[in-house]
Amino acid sequence: MLADHAMSVSGTDPQPASALPSLVGSMIDANSPALLSYLQACMGSLPHEALQVLYLDNSRILIAQEHAQQGSAVHLLLSPKAIFRRAFALDASAMILAHNHPSGDARPSNEDIRATNALVSLGQTLGVEIIEHIIVARHRCHAILQGRGPRKPARLAAFFDLRDSGVGRLGHTGRVFAAAAANAQTTALRRMQRRELLGNLSLLANPAWDMLIDLFLHTHANKPVSTSALCIGSGLPMSSALRLVRKLCDANLVLREPDPADGRRNFMRLTPRTWEGLNQYFCDGSG
Repeated sequence: MLADHAMSVSGTDPQPASALPSLVGSMIDANSPALLSYLQACMGSLPHEALQVLYLDNSRILIAQEHAQQGSAVHLLLSPKAIFRRAFALDASAMILAHNHPSGDARPSNEDIRATNALVSLGQTLGVEIIEHIIVARHRCHAILQGRGPRKPARLAAFFDLRDSGVGRLGHTGRVFAAAAANAQTTALRRMQRRELLGNLSLLANPAWDMLIDLFLHTHANKPVSTSALCIGSGLPMSSALRLVRKLCDANLVLREPDPADGRRNFMRLTPRTWEGLNQYFCDGSG
């Protein structure tokens, strides 16, 4: 049975690496309360998903701890090639993965479990053991591999989509077609690669289009998106992102709806017309 670990440091805010003690050179136990508290201090309260990778030697001594990738408020794209290439460069024999769920729900999503199984299988082939994949939330952690028996090898992919398991609905019941979702995900991936390779976001970015794609993918995942999360994901300064959200609302492309559980927060969703247009656009393979 998978075990949740109670948070040892309650209600802490994310701290920069310089404010935390270095673990490099220490023997690491994936189930150690000290490690879980350390990860929660690093990433438990981040507003976006992020991936930390701990690279270990044969004696389980930490060689390096690195922030590998960053995603949006509800998902990130994990590149197996990148993390295993780094393991080879460091001559690491094992890895511990950790990524956060900003919703506060530490339960692994189906995508988290599928990605973990595939990475374990790949690690067995390449001789780099995946010791554990830890889901980090503000008040709890969840170890995906703890207590599990032999795992059936999973089909490997160029990227895995790790998703927050927080429960919520977006407000309309339209179905996103699988082909449209796949093409939209490819577009989002190209956007991320363009940012990493070329930079110059002010010249190359199209933040309004990026917001619509993010909302479309969240519709497919049946996840709510708060106004602040949508703004953070755009990469714009908050004031500029809020102005852009207002313009999208004025153009009747998106709707702002109050959170019934929290009067201070609003959720964003596509209007039915925008959703139908994007569904058709991405079904045609456009991007």
